[in-house]
Amino acid sequence: MAHDVLRQLVIDAARAPSGGNVQPWRIYVLEKESTDRLRAIIAGNPEVAEPEYDIYPAGLSEPYRTNRFALGEQMYAKLGIPREDKPGRLRQMAKNMQFFDAPAAMFCFIDRQMGAPQWSDLGMYLQTFMLLATERGLGTCAQEYWSVQHKAVREFCGAPDNELLFCGMAIGYTDESAPVNTLVSERMPFEGFAKFV
Repeated sequence: MAHDVLRQLVIDAARAPSGGNVQPWRIYVLEKESTDRLRAIIAGNPEVAEPEYDIYPAGLSEPYRTNRFALGEQMYAKLGIPREDKPGRLRQMAKNMQFFDAPAAMFCFIDRQMGAPQWSDLGMYLQTFMLLATERGLGTCAQEYWSVQHKAVREFCGAPDNELLFCGMAIGYTDESAPVNTLVSERMPFEGFAKFV
């Protein structure tokens, strides 16, 4: 993947909305060589840490809990991994550490002083990046998985302690023949999340 393409995507995504123009995102881009180096480091020491933030709220209520679990069941069904095959599910989860074999990646950090509105800005940056990448014929996969590898990632990237790792992102070319890439997640009907007032 061309260096100039990655660089321009990161720059263009920074036009995402940002309240007060704070621009709270801090992006670390990994090209093939650095992606391969990190893969080797993590494979040699896959120790995970507690994430520095709650990926999901404790006691996730309905309908959110059902939405989350339904997606997991649909994904593992596409992969041919039954619910009772815990080792198979763990092997699939471990593919996160390899960025699903993507040739490039990035990590998105945010300054610890930022609050919920700036985390919203961060989400808009990531969405903008993903849409721009799709426009360029690239596939992406945002990976909150990396929050459990925050210590190794921080050291690898040279990120300062005041920056918190939100997620990683695999960047590459979608393998259209992979069954998991045929999954289209279900969405609630209009009445389940919206109404006219």
